[in-house]
Amino acid sequence: MTKQECVQQLSAPCFWDTDRQTFDMDQYPAFIVSRVFEIGTLNDWRLLVSYYGLARIVDVCKQLRNLDPVSLSFITTVSDTNPADYRCYISKQ
Repeated sequence: MTKQECVQQLSAPCFWDTDRQTFDMDQYPAFIVSRVFEIGTLNDWRLLVSYYGLARIVDVCKQLRNLDPVSLSFITTVSDTNPADYRCYISKQ
């Protein structure tokens, strides 16, 4: 899947404030991943996995300062990783 195809399939509420014609999935993956976790749909999640792959999403999530508890639980469960490895978990301790 090309990045433009992926951008066009992402749900509009996630990226209401961005121009989809100039949207670059490779330039700001942290922004995209955090938006999908905050307000995305299951289909948006599937698109992320098909474009970035689970390993890259996990790497991005580990660096996020803010990730709500449900999203943190989700990503650690699907990736079988330790919550203590995530920056958002450490900062809340």
